Amino acid sequence: MTRRESPARIEGVRACVFDAYGTLFDVSSVARGAQDALGERWQALSDLWRLKQLQYTWLRGLAGQHADFWQVTGDALDYAMATLGIADEGLRGRLMNLYLSISAYPEVPAMLAALKARGLKLAILSNGSPAMLAAAAGNAGIAGHFDAVLSVEEVGVYKPHPQVYGLAPRRLGVAKEQVCFLSSNGWDAHAAKAFGFRVLWCNRFAQAPERIPATPDGEIVDLSSLPERVG
Repeated sequence: MTRRESPARIEGVRACVFDAYGTLFDVSSVARGAQDALGERWQALSDLWRLKQLQYTWLRGLAGQHADFWQVTGDALDYAMATLGIADEGLRGRLMNLYLSISAYPEVPAMLAALKARGLKLAILSNGSPAMLAAAAGNAGIAGHFDAVLSVEEVGVYKPHPQVYGLAPRRLGVAKEQVCFLSSNGWDAHAAKAFGFRVLWCNRFAQAPERIPATPDGEIVDLSSLPERVG
């Protein structure tokens, strides 16, 4: 067990369901891929882009003005570029295309293979549009591990709405208590637990716990230990 990991093992799991961006896929790899053009500003752009991307999903959900994640991602990038004084349409197009080939975290392929070999059902449950998720999983070479790739577009509202979490048990044919949900986003992990999933928070960046319902079952620093944490 490494620093910040909680020792609990989750029993009775039949399916592992993963958030995509920040959990399976490294969102910072997108702007880092254009570091030659952005220079030292790549990290600031990456952080602001991600912040506004999430904010826009929540604001659109509250306002009843849904748009798919590709549009939201582009709108958030426009805001970040304008804030940092970057006016370059070619660079914008390059960054958006990089999102389609976003890098998976290094431990992901082996972890998925180990879970699949044990007969667990695997799924992605993400804000991403179907086309974005298909491109990301295909580029990372992990698409074949999943029994389902679930997008919020099926319900027309973003996480943390309970309708989103409800997609997974229905599609996989398991009870929600038999799902172990993984997310590196604290708000997502807490909301999934409130829905009724078993939850391991993949706290990659040593964040403080959220002050919202409810507390995840355990905490891991990355996904490498997951096969030993579920039974």
